[in-house]
Amino acid sequence: MISPARVAAFEILQLVETGSYASELLLTRTADFDKRDAGLASEIVFGSLRYQAQLDFLISQHTRKKLDLPVRVALRMGIYQIRHLDRVPSHAIVTESVELVKRAKKRSAAGFVNAILRKINRDAVQWPDRATRFSMPAWLLARWDRQFGEERATAIARAFLKPPETYVRNPSGREGLMVEATDVPGCFRVIGGETRNLRIQDIGSQSIVPLLDLQEGQTFLDLCSAPGNKTAQALEYGVRAVACDRNWNRLENVSCTERVVLDAGRPLPFRRSFDRILVDAPCSGTGTLGRNPEIRWRVRESDLDDLHERQTRMLKIALESLAPGGRLVYSTCSLEPEENENVVAQFHPAVTFRRTPGLEPGDGFFAAVITSE
Repeated sequence: MISPARVAAFEILQLVETGSYASELLLTRTADFDKRDAGLASEIVFGSLRYQAQLDFLISQHTRKKLDLPVRVALRMGIYQIRHLDRVPSHAIVTESVELVKRAKKRSAAGFVNAILRKINRDAVQWPDRATRFSMPAWLLARWDRQFGEERATAIARAFLKPPETYVRNPSGREGLMVEATDVPGCFRVIGGETRNLRIQDIGSQSIVPLLDLQEGQTFLDLCSAPGNKTAQALEYGVRAVACDRNWNRLENVSCTERVVLDAGRPLPFRRSFDRILVDAPCSGTGTLGRNPEIRWRVRESDLDDLHERQTRMLKIALESLAPGGRLVYSTCSLEPEENENVVAQFHPAVTFRRTPGLEPGDGFFAAVITSE
């Protein structure tokens, strides 16, 4: 028998290779799991993605073969568990990894997987370079070295190898949940207890809405709303909100009375202006590599110019709907200047903010406040 957690992790990691997102798959595929199995599946999936470069290097020390996806995923999972998980004996991990390969109709590779995993241990490894050591694309680490300096870049990369801390908003009345307050109003760090069915929102994400200086009764436009965390946070201030996104399925669960499907990169359909506007722009997500580790293996440096053009267009269009005396906040969860300072420079922001992983708690983000005359 193979544990449900490992079957789910095995299937999810293969789907992630084809473009799916780990967090979304874990949410749906482990919804009926007990707490222990759901936690194990999450640990294996995210751990295997965070340490993928290290895992592939260790595999390459034992074979030069081009491996089929199910075999490669089974080896990554097995090596990650042997090197990083304490509660399961190595022989049990090896046995289940072999069974996963058989289940994927790769029975001929069973002996091969067994042989490699029996050679894996927890001994220190001499990694070939910094990129492998921190399981980070070499081009991205080199960018951060130039932008932040090697010491800060190393701190960022090291932070992204750790599971992110969990933050929630206003969890009052939740028995058994242990939290502590942060410097962001309404944001609490979870230090113990069950968080299922709570709105999880990183402290970096929760730091954006207060920059809008929302007041009760104001009109508020959230141009890239889904999945709705920032919209819900804004509604706490008593604003009249309009939530927008390109896809109705992503808007369906957003807590707002007015929801509009639109492309924020095209002229907006509103005849009115808004007191406050949030442009939480689609971005590379390089500030969230601890929370969304698959991004590091997907994003390409060439993507940044395209994102810059799209983000600049969205910001210009949004400003056309800002009321006189209004305030707009442009934000991303990226660390890259092409998506941040280089976007807002021509619009003369009043002030900019940055949160850097490894130096400050939570995901990385950039935000700029722009006011109208």
